[in-house]
Amino acid sequence: MISSDAFGIYVHWPFCKAKCPYCDFNSHVRREAVDTMSFAQALGTELAWFAERTPGRTVSSIFFGGGTPSLMPPQAVGHVLDTIAKLWPVSRDVETTLEANPTSIEAGNFRGYRAAGVNRVSVGVQALNEGDLKALGRQHSSEEAIAAFRLAAKVFPRCSFDMIYARPNQTPEQWRAELTRALAEQQGHMSLYQLTIEPGTAYFDLHEKGRLHTPGDDRAADLYDITQELTEAAGLATYEISNHARPGQESQHNLLYWRYGEYAGAGPGAHSRLAEAENRRALIAERHPETWRELVRSQGHGIVSDTAVPPADQASEYLLMGMRIAEGIDMDRYATLAGREIDSSKIAGVESMGLIRRNGQRLMATADGRKLLNAVIAELAG
Repeated sequence: MISSDAFGIYVHWPFCKAKCPYCDFNSHVRREAVDTMSFAQALGTELAWFAERTPGRTVSSIFFGGGTPSLMPPQAVGHVLDTIAKLWPVSRDVETTLEANPTSIEAGNFRGYRAAGVNRVSVGVQALNEGDLKALGRQHSSEEAIAAFRLAAKVFPRCSFDMIYARPNQTPEQWRAELTRALAEQQGHMSLYQLTIEPGTAYFDLHEKGRLHTPGDDRAADLYDITQELTEAAGLATYEISNHARPGQESQHNLLYWRYGEYAGAGPGAHSRLAEAENRRALIAERHPETWRELVRSQGHGIVSDTAVPPADQASEYLLMGMRIAEGIDMDRYATLAGREIDSSKIAGVESMGLIRRNGQRLMATADGRKLLNAVIAELAG
């Protein structure tokens, strides 16, 4: 269990070689070469601004996300990590994760990242089917992906094998075969996400025009069940709806989010949640990379939104995040934030349907409840 004073750092690298059609993250493609060190230096400047607002914290986890962080030169990653170490005390067992794409050029940087201090990589394989990789806009083949993951497993103490399922026209038989192949390669952690069609993406436009057909609810449920069946048989417990791990291999940084911990997010479009008395501050940075960099140069940070999150809203966020994980929520913590307990009759009603269970003061979704989680949360919050 992460202690209540756990503190994470998220670093956003916004650049990609190409925009994947399903992706709604803050990612940007540049035709010209990116001045990577100027962005690394700006990240360091913004981190220094965050350090002034977070005295007394000890960094327990660091996560490089994107975009495509594996497009960062190792020296840029090293600059950011060195800056963090100068600004805050860093836990001796800090988890430092970098998201990586499995292309040959990026995989060649793995040893440089390890030397810089990265001790965990999350490899975005996404599919092991050539046609689907092309449809997803990926820049690698399935064989390149496997080779890159095997290299990562030799270089880093911990690796996550990441995939997307419920893809257009995907059948249960195809997913079973594909996941079985992936499970033969995994090193203790897998992130397996159902494809969602997000507004503002190319897939959304195609879906709206009737030119993209994803599995319906029943088919998606079958694919989810296969995911649970095979991962559990392989010894990877479902510790969060889309994340599966052997004991001790869980992503500590992501658990910090789901446990509603405190974190600073540096970089274009990054979000933060910082404690401030009984409230929290919700901070959001400018999304456009070059505009963000200029803001950092002129004012020391790129934050464009900084608002208070009162306790009642914190309670809602805690419920929404905490019910995603197998350990669920602490009902006392929820009551303290919300100023009221969850209605006992609602708990009893949802529990009678086999969708949640209680363990002392903890409340968690069952396997069936995770399939209907949005409805479960809505009922408990009402």
